[in-house]
Amino acid sequence: MDDIKKGYRETETGAKETWRKADGEESVADKVGNAGDQIRKELGNAGDNVRDGADHADDDLSRNNPR
Repeated sequence: MDDIKKGYRETETGAKETWRKADGEESVADKVGNAGDQIRKELGNAGDNVRDGADHADDDLSRNNPR
């Protein structure tokens, strides 16, 4: 599922950048928007990686400490 979300974020960010460049000029507002989109994408991917790591750590703890 994380790969699907990562692919969606990549596509969305690329589409927004393309749309902002459609008028032939890249203004300061366009650059700020692109930077913000890039940061949101990276944070989303990082959050998925952390969540995935925490899930695996929890699985490892459960295997090593059966109740």
